[in-house]
Amino acid sequence: MIREPADDRLGFHKFEGCTPLLILRRPEATPEKHRVTEIAIYHHDGMQITDHYKTLINPGRKIPHFITGLTGINYEMVKEAPSFADVAEEVMGWLKDRVFVAHNAHFDYSFLRKEFEDTGLAWNTKKLCTVRLSRKIIPGLDSYGLGRLAESLGIKIPDRHRAGGDALATARIFDILLKRDQGGVIAKALRRNSGEAILPPNLPKEEFDKLPARPGVYYFPRRTWTRDLCRQGDQHQETYSQAISPVRHVSE
Repeated sequence: MIREPADDRLGFHKFEGCTPLLILRRPEATPEKHRVTEIAIYHHDGMQITDHYKTLINPGRKIPHFITGLTGINYEMVKEAPSFADVAEEVMGWLKDRVFVAHNAHFDYSFLRKEFEDTGLAWNTKKLCTVRLSRKIIPGLDSYGLGRLAESLGIKIPDRHRAGGDALATARIFDILLKRDQGGVIAKALRRNSGEAILPPNLPKEEFDKLPARPGVYYFPRRTWTRDLCRQGDQHQETYSQAISPVRHVSE
């Protein structure tokens, strides 16, 4: 999270770097079917990390073996942990009046908003996606997945696939993006109705804007998914990537 930045190009926004760790954190996961098991939040003042918050969350359901193998979180660890409802007011205090910053922000944002809704709290804020920002500010990298991006920037991730480690890496990536953003990319993304945060992280807004405003069939050429999962002892790394070339309207 970021308090008052020194750089007024960002309009004195307050930011938050927040990564909730989810049961079944996969592209097909949905907020309606899956729950948060851990949450970590970092505040950033536009120049450096200033504060952080972290807690395990009891999801009220069984944790899949896959998630335990990936994160190390099991039922014994969360059975005495608070439910999201127990900490909702506290978490809201950490998020209130701040811009939400996350790696694939729309995905994480939708989970948190659903958790808040289930407790009767309304949460709506601006958001920034470090995947989309990295593609624009640091173009040409082989991968923009959190692990590979952090590695390319010289950032080590302690406790990979845990909320604390991933959130800290996201905050440090965002710190680098702030310093390298010479073209005002972040300020543009924060503009109302920019649409940046709701698009898939690998679909450039420029290509989206070229789509005609009429019905028809839209063709996504060379669409491929790759998934790499490797294990070294207790260390797991998982990367999802999608390659989509420019969208074309092919018929009416």
